[in-house]
Amino acid sequence: MHLSKISIRNFRQFGSEGVNVEFQPGVSILVGPNDSGKTAIIDAIRYVLTTRDQEYSVVQRNDFHVTAAGDTAKEIVITCEFSRLSVEDKANFVEYLSVDDESKHTLILQWKAIPKESGSRSWTQTTLTVGPDGEGTALDAVTRHLLACAYLKPLRDAEREMASGRNSRLSQVLANYPDISSGEEFDPEDIPQSEEEAKKLSLSGLSNYLRHLVNGHDGVDSASRNLNDDYLSQLSLVHDNLKAEINFVSGSNGITRLKQILERLELNFTGDTVSDTRGRYGLGSNNLLYMACELLLLSKDSGGFPLLLVEEPEAHLHPQRQLQLMQFLKEKSSGKDPIQVIVSTHSPVLASKAKVNNLIMVGHGKVFSLAEGKTKLSGSDYSFLERFLDATKSNLFFANSVVIVEGDAEELILPTIARLLGRDFTKYGVSIVNVGSTALRRYSRVFQRSDPKSQSMDVRVASLCDRDILPDEAVDILGLKLEVMTETGNRSQRKWRTESDPLFGSSPDEIAIAKDARLSRLTADDDQGVKSFPANHWTLEYDLALAGLGLEIYQAVCLAKADDRIHDDSKPSVTEESVIEVAMSSYKSTLEGKEVIERSVHIYKDFHDRKVSKAITAQYLAKILESKYSNDPETLASLLPKYVSDAIEYVTLGVE
Repeated sequence: MHLSKISIRNFRQFGSEGVNVEFQPGVSILVGPNDSGKTAIIDAIRYVLTTRDQEYSVVQRNDFHVTAAGDTAKEIVITCEFSRLSVEDKANFVEYLSVDDESKHTLILQWKAIPKESGSRSWTQTTLTVGPDGEGTALDAVTRHLLACAYLKPLRDAEREMASGRNSRLSQVLANYPDISSGEEFDPEDIPQSEEEAKKLSLSGLSNYLRHLVNGHDGVDSASRNLNDDYLSQLSLVHDNLKAEINFVSGSNGITRLKQILERLELNFTGDTVSDTRGRYGLGSNNLLYMACELLLLSKDSGGFPLLLVEEPEAHLHPQRQLQLMQFLKEKSSGKDPIQVIVSTHSPVLASKAKVNNLIMVGHGKVFSLAEGKTKLSGSDYSFLERFLDATKSNLFFANSVVIVEGDAEELILPTIARLLGRDFTKYGVSIVNVGSTALRRYSRVFQRSDPKSQSMDVRVASLCDRDILPDEAVDILGLKLEVMTETGNRSQRKWRTESDPLFGSSPDEIAIAKDARLSRLTADDDQGVKSFPANHWTLEYDLALAGLGLEIYQAVCLAKADDRIHDDSKPSVTEESVIEVAMSSYKSTLEGKEVIERSVHIYKDFHDRKVSKAITAQYLAKILESKYSNDPETLASLLPKYVSDAIEYVTLGVE
């Protein structure tokens, strides 16, 4: 059986229009920024199903949705739908089943909460009924117990949860372990004569055996006699006849005795004594131990629903352990006795290893499944993202806005420019995603819904790409060949084009139309908050130089070429200041007098010839811009290409 859908209305962030959350088999991951509604979804499931830890959840008044106008909802409605029912499931819930449009049996539960008041008293009335409209019978307590799920709360105190004590979580887990009651009962007439015979006893039998031994101990017997003869008899009246007996505490029946034993147990890592391990293992290791224990119960307990809810499993786990945990959960969700796992997380590491098909984005009171058919991602896009979506890219799932770029230079320089313009990406919650290629659309389509009538995501996505149209002057400066026909008579297959390239057409009108078509292809997928910002001319570095930052880029190029010498302690005379001084002299003598287009091509030539690293150049350029324009955003803005300014404004607009 599989929890396939939950509908939530008037619950916390989710208002009267409601949301539908669909879960795929396996591990479903709820991702999104803080206060987006991830915990609300987890809690909604808990309220309907209850949890195995027997923790009672009381509906609070702040669970009821409050509108922008300040009005509080009068009713919370949560509906859970279960599909993929086995024969055993159908037998367990036979009187509560519904039949869907495909004539398949489903189990639909509707949970309602209504606030009540009577005089000075106030409470919340909850009901749980079955059927698509909740008009069926109420679910009885025994059947509801079969739906109880396992829940791991955020920032859990795993060591406390696994400690001994009354109604401890460990005792609850062990009580449901199939073999926990196995063994023989103790018979005082048949005292075990060896360790092997004692091992045949059940835990309850061992308790009775220990009671027999303790009660017969000389010290206990002596203390009992001393207590009665020397004290209690002296304090008793003639007819009181008071007499006491020191007994080993044990329950009146096997179930009670077993419960007492289990509540005395605690779970620790292997060591000679508790002191050997306590303090050696931190919060991360203890959390793994706790999760392992809960998963053990899920795999062994036939009662209850095989569903694990985990909030922030990354708590206290370093990245490698997060990856290992995600792999383990995947295996448990697809093994011989699969369990369903629903996880809420803020970790890009965990999100990067989840199936994109199983990701659910939550934000601003809205929920968006990334399952196939729900987005504009194609089948090949899903396969591509499964291979290349790493932790640095998956931060796009947690952002207010996203900037998608082709390479390292854009990733390094754009945040600096935005900060200097007073649009700090960090403060505005903007994630910058470097895809390392021209496959920007494979990532931007994550934010586009397949159904244009469906609710769109409130996430602005700016996709920055090179336009890759070279100025005519670049042909001679870069030593390029502008052939149109090959020796075999076919059109040239070269990928680059110039502003007046014959491959665009033979007349100015044809060239203009071809260039417009090229631009249209770059922006063809713009929709639903996704907007492309192609370079105004060629590439980022060239366009920055052309717009007015030529000197700064030239200085950064010279610094990047001298980077090894600058950081070589054996060359103390080579410093950033000395390199910039030489660069200024060279710029004035060789470039300053040239036309701006020609000058910009010369500046870009080292990138084209692969004589300098774009990433290292971008690092130096960021430093130069900070030193020159940290207090002069207006001047910097006037020197930027329009597409860069427009993209920064787009992803930060309205975020305040």
